[in-house]
Amino acid sequence: MKSFLRTVRILPIFLLFFQSVSGKDRTRDPVRLPEIPGYTLLACDLHLHTVFSDGAVWPSVRVDEAWRNGLDVIAVTDHLEYNPHQKDVVLDNNRPYDIALESAAMVGLTVIRGAEITRKMPPGHFNAIFLSDANLLRTEDWRDAFREAEKQKAFIFWNHPGWKGQQPDGKARWYPEHTELLEKGLFQGIEIVNEYDYYPEAHAWCLEKNLAMLGNSDIHDPVDVMFDYPAGEHRPMTFVLVRQTGLEGIREALNSCRTVVYWKDKIIGREEFLKPLFEGSIRWERRKSALKKWESVHIPITNDSDIDVFLSLAGREEGFFLPGFIKVPANRTVLFEIKRTSGEGTGMRKIRIPYKVANYWIAPEQGMPVTFEFEVGLE
Repeated sequence: MKSFLRTVRILPIFLLFFQSVSGKDRTRDPVRLPEIPGYTLLACDLHLHTVFSDGAVWPSVRVDEAWRNGLDVIAVTDHLEYNPHQKDVVLDNNRPYDIALESAAMVGLTVIRGAEITRKMPPGHFNAIFLSDANLLRTEDWRDAFREAEKQKAFIFWNHPGWKGQQPDGKARWYPEHTELLEKGLFQGIEIVNEYDYYPEAHAWCLEKNLAMLGNSDIHDPVDVMFDYPAGEHRPMTFVLVRQTGLEGIREALNSCRTVVYWKDKIIGREEFLKPLFEGSIRWERRKSALKKWESVHIPITNDSDIDVFLSLAGREEGFFLPGFIKVPANRTVLFEIKRTSGEGTGMRKIRIPYKVANYWIAPEQGMPVTFEFEVGLE
């Protein structure tokens, strides 16, 4: 939707695609994270557009991009009410899913049938996924579209609630229409991240109202045009924590709000999921060390995940100097310095050091608290 003002030239973009995926460029680059006991993490992008609405690429291209970007699941969600290419492609909101599904079978990617209910604010734009017939949602009254999606047992989520095309100041607002939809059980999640934007108000609503947190690309152009992967950029994605693979397992996890959003260098989600992700990613040596005044000990801390971790000191330990900020790069080990600044005391002492994981957000822009424990001998 956010590409409405662009002039789309389909042929050059198709040529760009064929250049980008030829030969050695067709390699998969998944994001490696530790598994949370009892769950499998599926990397998902549940908001994509193709030439069947206002996107610039064919559905099979979306599959190839997603596979190369390390995704496990995508939802094709072309606009129901906005179809600028209908002179060139058939007006059928089921067709992009059918095309994508055929390509996905060859690479083991899961595709979900979806559509974007594209209405003015309020209520704004919503995605409905797990549809059986997307065309039936093309109705005059937006409430009828939501009721039809519910009839098809769709998972429905609010897209880019602070999009400047509908909220010029970029601030997400909750309207009576959203209360109406929520009370009737007609939506279950919100995009707290869309493309490059993060919406703290939506993040707070998800926690307050028990809604699933989503982070999606809303991609219209070829992915390599939007995100510079060689430079370290990546599309936003949602990690869905499933108990069983397959569409029903994904649906159950989304309805149960078991999601974690990966945006830029941030991991965003409920603490109950972020804590085991952190504990599975970060390890350190709990060795005993003897320290005299002004002596230091360096403790190796290793990050076994593909996402950098940033630690910010959240308290003090009397008699010791501790680093105020630590970056633990992905798949690397750094040295954590503990320096004794007091000569008082002897014998073994356990140090409990409070930090915040600055890029693990458990509430709007709020880092997750963690505690490191070390045992030192005082001489």
